[in-house]
Amino acid sequence: MSETCDVAHGTAPADPGVRTLVAVFASPVSRFLLKFAKDLGYHVALYEPDPARVTDVPEGFEADTVLPPLDASADVVVTDHHRPELGPVLKAALEGNPRWVGVLGNPRHPGPHVAALQGLGVPEADIARVHRPVGLNIGSRTPPEIALATLAGLLADRNDRPGGFDF
Repeated sequence: MSETCDVAHGTAPADPGVRTLVAVFASPVSRFLLKFAKDLGYHVALYEPDPARVTDVPEGFEADTVLPPLDASADVVVTDHHRPELGPVLKAALEGNPRWVGVLGNPRHPGPHVAALQGLGVPEADIARVHRPVGLNIGSRTPPEIALATLAGLLADRNDRPGGFDF
């Protein structure tokens, strides 16, 4: 068997390197992001700046009210684009220089993060680092589907692949 087959059959470890996923804001989508990402080997964290809103955290996970340290191993996914803290949270995340930052949202509507970051004086080059929409276009409608599409898109990006069925 090839090395790839050994990995697929669980007889050889797949070593993707250090990967961190920070889900921002407790939400039904972040619940699934955390669970699925942990199964994929990510170090995971939930950042919820408002302790009163920590209502949807899966068992075995905790929410931090302070943004964890970010570095080039980190992917940050903001799961609610309607929150008033959106601008400050994204600005702080960008300052941590993570590998990837994205905001969930309907691609048919303008992203509120742009105006929020501009209002905070964030340079256009940094604003352009924020991905929206995120994930693969698989027609996701439910929180687990959105989490799955998001993680599939992150894996494709990390592996320098376009995603989808084009090889």
